Parts: sequence; structure tokens; C-alpha cells
Amino acid sequence: MIVDVALYQDGRRVEAGKDISDLVDRARSEGGFVWLGMAEPTRAEFDMVVGELNFHPLAVDDAINANQRPKIEDYEGLTFFVLKTVFFDAHVQEITTGELLCFIAEHFIVIVRHGEGQPLATVRHDLEQKPELLRLGPFAVLHAVVDRVIDGYREIATSLEHEVVRVENKVFNEKRQTYSQEIYFLKREIIEFKHAIEPLIPPMLKLANGGVAHVPEIIKPFYRDATDHLVQACEASTGLDSLITSVLQADLAHIQVQQNIDVRKISAWVALASGPTMLAGIYGMNFTHMPELNTTYGYYVVLGVMGSLTLFLYRKFKNSGWL
Repeated sequence: MIVDVALYQDGRRVEAGKDISDLVDRARSEGGFVWLGMAEPTRAEFDMVVGELNFHPLAVDDAINANQRPKIEDYEGLTFFVLKTVFFDAHVQEITTGELLCFIAEHFIVIVRHGEGQPLATVRHDLEQKPELLRLGPFAVLHAVVDRVIDGYREIATSLEHEVVRVENKVFNEKRQTYSQEIYFLKREIIEFKHAIEPLIPPMLKLANGGVAHVPEIIKPFYRDATDHLVQACEASTGLDSLITSVLQADLAHIQVQQNIDVRKISAWVALASGPTMLAGIYGMNFTHMPELNTTYGYYVVLGVMGSLTLFLYRKFKNSGWL
């Protein structure tokens, strides 16, 4: 499905119909470039729209099938660039990803989207308000798209950080409760986030450092700035992964400590009951000849010994923190 298509000359949008081949031919003859946006096209739709642009067959297969890692490939007269879009739903703590597959040549840029596309909804409108950037050509469009996506990465990293801090506070509260399942699911989403954004660093460095032909020198500093932002998001995700691992270990350790406390308390109460039980067992054996059986105050002495022993053990366990 075509989202939008337009011819841009001298940084301005030109009304010149919707036929892709005619627009590209006009861009080649008169100058300018064509910006085509597509969303989840079928092979038939893709071939019908861009079949005359002579894309490399491998790039076409990638555009249709998606599920690609972030990468950059140079074909004859064409640069193929892939990056992931990432979305985070804090209510269900779930990361979802999409893909943007970009075909860049001297006189056109084709962007194929798979998955959600909210972060890119206003990129075209915003860039059309900056003709000085559009004059730089298709790689200026690519930078605007990449910059918007990377800004989304940074926002998601901040949201994930808030979630990690929230879970961390829950682990170290006074409630005797485990949060290992919640922590595990959050860690899984952080790992998915890392896997989506970290492979983008080499392609961005290639764009920023002159590894791709036809990238205007004036726009390379913008790519370097976007790369710095990407590295910050990657470093944040790595730090969050380490932190959530520590939180999970702390949660498990907290449960073990609570179990040890419970065992000590149970052991203490058993010890308190063992003294009177032992004395009662001895004097309940019903032998005829036993010391103190005929003593007038034997019963009270035994009760006193039981009470004294129990009180002594109670104070010892209390002072040692077992009760």
C-alpha cells in the first residue's frame, strides 16, 4: 500500500501526478528526487510500483519478507538500509518491533514499513517545513527518518529505566513477596530492545564516516550526531540489563533470607517446646521407683523447671534475633 509519494525539487514538493516512473524520470531530467512511502506491500504491489527502478533481487526479497537485522548494503547505484522501529507498552511491559527498509538512489528514496509506524507519521510534514534540508537530497530524508526512530529508542530506554526502578523499589520493600516473574518478563523485554537497536551502530557509523557513496559532506555531521544518540540508547539498555539482573538476584536472595528467618523461628519454637516435652516425657514413663515421685512439692518443682527453662530459651532466642 502506498502511503504517500511526491516529487521534490529545490527543497519543495511539486505536484506532478502519482506515476512512479514518470516522477523518477522527471527527477532525473529536471533535478530533484522522489520520496515514496509504502506500508507492508505484497510482492505484486511492490513490483507494480517500483518494478521499473531495477532494484536488486535480494533487496526486493528483503523488502517483502522483512524480518531483517539492521544493516546497510551497497548495490550498483542503490543503497539499501534497514532499521528496526521499537514500541513499548508500559501497561503490559511489552516491546514490539517493526522494520523500515529504505532504498536510496540519487533521484529517489523508497521507504517500506512493516509493523507500526506512529513515530514516522509526521516526518514528511516536518521535513517539508525545512526546504534547506530537502535540497540535500534523499540522504537528508533518510537522516530525518533515522533520527526520529533513534529518538524513539531514547524515550523507550527512559521508560524501561522507570520500570526497572519501580520493580527495584518493590523488591526492597517490607513485604514478604517475590517478584521474580515480573522481573524476568521485564528483563526479556530489555533484551529484545537491545537486540533491536545494537546492530544499527555499524550501519550508522558507515553513513557517518564516509563509507557510503553519494552522502553529502554537509549532512555527515548530522549522521554522527544521530549515531551518538544511538550509542547512548545502547549503553542505557546494557546498563538496564545489568541492573535488572542484579535486581533478580536480589529478589531471589531476599526470598532465601526470608526462608532462613522462617526456619530459624520454627527451630526456636521447636526448641522452646522441647524442654517441657522432655521433662513431661521422663515423668510420664510410669515406673514404680522414680526419684521425686513421692515428694510433696515435686509437681510444682517440675513445673517451675519447665517454666524457667522455657523462659531462659525464649530470652536467648529473642536476644539473638531468632524470635
